[in-house]
Amino acid sequence: MTVETRMAIDSAVERGLKSHGESDAPIYRAAAALLRARRAHGVLVDVGCGIGRFLEHAGDLTEDYIGIDVVRHPGLSEDAAFYRADLDRESIPVAPASADIVSARETIEHLENPRPFCRDLVRILKPGGWLVLSTPNQLSVLSILCLIVRGRFVAFQDAYYPVHRTALLPSDLERIASECGLTEIELGFSCAGRIPLTAAHYPPTLSQMFPQALSDNVLLVARKHA
Repeated sequence: MTVETRMAIDSAVERGLKSHGESDAPIYRAAAALLRARRAHGVLVDVGCGIGRFLEHAGDLTEDYIGIDVVRHPGLSEDAAFYRADLDRESIPVAPASADIVSARETIEHLENPRPFCRDLVRILKPGGWLVLSTPNQLSVLSILCLIVRGRFVAFQDAYYPVHRTALLPSDLERIASECGLTEIELGFSCAGRIPLTAAHYPPTLSQMFPQALSDNVLLVARKHA
């Protein structure tokens, strides 16, 4: 292994640890709800699994669980199947067409190349299986205001770099999913968003009325052609 490769791996691990292995609860709830509405069920490959918290919300959908991340976070159950992968440099270490559900919440924005990553997500998905992924919502009121005032989307300011690398619009997610041959493509939103210039969040009922404008995170769910 070259010095450059070793340094790249160490950097990826450092970025992974900075995430603390979990996302906000509304993201998990929204992802699970999208899958549940489509009666998704079976083997779940959780890419960017962190501490495996998604199982708290989607455990009823899974027959088996495999976690993938750049580092095994201390909070991940010792019983969980787990494989390490630097997703900027390595394929997901899972056989083709082996997952009924593939989840990649708050992972794609950490990577250099979203399209090869999505193709790899689809590779491991069984025909007829479901993919759900999420990323920061660049079209929220908060993010657009930040772009106007500071010249950067809210989740891609200097404080978040290099942990957050790649900003994607909802339309980018739809285009990538279509390019990967996925069908039944639909967007969803976390319906939880921070009010600009405060630490407070919008009331859930208001966020549900205006999900794109008032959600911090956007989700995409899509199906692999059977």
